[in-house]
Amino acid sequence: MTIDIMRLRGSMPALVTPMRDGAVDFDTLEAFVDWQVAEGSHGLVPVGTTGESPTLNHDEHYEVIRRTIAVAAGRVPVIAGCGSNDTATALAHMAASEAMGADAALVVVPYYNKPSQAGLVAHFTRLAEASRLPIIIYNIPGRSVADMSVETMAQLAQLPGIIGVKDATGNIARVSAQRSACGEGFVQLSGNDDMALGFNAMGGVGCISVTANVAPRLCADLQNAMLAGDYARALALNDLLWPLHAALFSDASPGPTKYALSRLGRMRGEVRLPITEPSPASRAAVDAALAHAGLI
Repeated sequence: MTIDIMRLRGSMPALVTPMRDGAVDFDTLEAFVDWQVAEGSHGLVPVGTTGESPTLNHDEHYEVIRRTIAVAAGRVPVIAGCGSNDTATALAHMAASEAMGADAALVVVPYYNKPSQAGLVAHFTRLAEASRLPIIIYNIPGRSVADMSVETMAQLAQLPGIIGVKDATGNIARVSAQRSACGEGFVQLSGNDDMALGFNAMGGVGCISVTANVAPRLCADLQNAMLAGDYARALALNDLLWPLHAALFSDASPGPTKYALSRLGRMRGEVRLPITEPSPASRAAVDAALAHAGLI
């Protein structure tokens, strides 16, 4: 399976998974996906960390992907969360996502196991060779502990099936280093909303975004401005969004994001343990940020 990498750019929400009384609320999910597309999101990323994937069983995981693909209906690409700390499980996720029609797979660096760089090469090579689904590496050492080096990424970028990275290292210099090592055609997407402006200036082409769950139009406009080279407009939009970027991580994610969406009438604020609903201070920060952005 191939994908036009020019479609893998812009604002791509790391979709939250709506819950109702302990179960996944699929009706609300479908309405939410349709709203995201209507508001201008350039792509959709279901069942990542923001989608509470660690708390979903496999049936729920796959049904969230299936419904997202069905509602998107080809209007925007769907990058399915397929990562695991177990290579065999990641392969199963990729096979299911490919069969359902996903456009690409987001595969996190294996967490908890702390593989070596050689282990990372072996893991991602195995996935790329066993599946036709294009892979975007998700490098987030703050959660996975293991950090894929630039040299390792450059080695993997030689494989036809590995097409890009969601970079959540927090090290913005990586963008230039990876651009040099992996080539200009290697898709670099920011995994940090608060760095998206600088990330694109250094060679990135978009953001897999938490904030876009709540402010899809503003995030899409921000990315459109940067892709057009209008950094003055992008800076003004970033100023509007900046408090929201911070507020959505003022308590364990995605609690504040779901609270914000409840304030907008999009879904309940319900989360699954071990995530809890945000503190009063976090809710106050979210309310202030929503007002600053003109969303309430």
